[in-house]
Amino acid sequence: MGWRILGYILLALLALLVIAFLYFRTPDTDPVAMRAKYGAAPSQFVDLGNGLTVHLRDTGPRDAPAMILVHGSNASLHTWEPWAQRLGTRFRIIRMDLPGHGLTGASPTRDYSTAAYVDVVDRIRARLGVDHVVLAGNSMGGGVAWAYALAHPDHVRALVLIDSVGQPEPGNGKPPLAFRIARLPVLREIAAVVTPRSLIAGSLPGVFHDPRLADAAMIDRYWELLRYPGNRLATIDRFAGPPAVATAAQLHRLTMPVLLLWGADDTLIPVSSATWLHAHIPGSRLIVYPHTGHLVMEEAADRSANDVLHFLSAPRG
Repeated sequence: MGWRILGYILLALLALLVIAFLYFRTPDTDPVAMRAKYGAAPSQFVDLGNGLTVHLRDTGPRDAPAMILVHGSNASLHTWEPWAQRLGTRFRIIRMDLPGHGLTGASPTRDYSTAAYVDVVDRIRARLGVDHVVLAGNSMGGGVAWAYALAHPDHVRALVLIDSVGQPEPGNGKPPLAFRIARLPVLREIAAVVTPRSLIAGSLPGVFHDPRLADAAMIDRYWELLRYPGNRLATIDRFAGPPAVATAAQLHRLTMPVLLLWGADDTLIPVSSATWLHAHIPGSRLIVYPHTGHLVMEEAADRSANDVLHFLSAPRG
């Protein structure tokens, strides 16, 4: 009798878990609706072959110097809108949603490594017929940018790293919760379908010094694009992989002009990482913005865009 009661209890708990799962489950967004909302002109959807179509924007004068902008983890090309507005008359601005992000959606190969992203950026560069570029990246996109510069130095005339990954984690550091979840089979499956808006509303303001910058429209955009078909599983896949870290030897190979821009109040990648990168990249310049968080190009748009212009126009010895 005792075993039968225990069985009933277990069945009841299982039923409660199923009900809770169905109640909290957040469905994917509708791709047609998302393209209408976030993919209007000047957006393009470019077929790069092998089943991959990338959402990108290519704006500015065709004969101007080209600037490729690479967003960070769980962001999209929209994060660069402040720079596109401020630099778009002086540069041809190219920005994309990396696979697993935004309106590009999942990669057909499920490869979200830095090397795979470097390949996508290079295919976009070649497809658009651009030879030499100023390459800028934020956070995860910074890791893609310096890795691209190492792999294709002849195509990069200058490199701009904004609150970038790169410094190795301490050997005794504990991985963030999201990375630990990504390695647990049951929890990772739940995380791929349970994504309440409150999760974004509770975390996104923290990337800014002024949390009010994460307004309702921004929270909606992050939440809706995260739920674009394939993006949540792609996020889990990406978190399960190794982080993008640089070695001193690699960074010493960056011979093009390098500008580091950092928010003094970045709680995701602190200024100590900026100092480490600056110390290992020969001739690099570092600018730290007070009262600024992780997204310098959004929170200090005027100052950072002007600093980029001054850096690129400065004579080289």
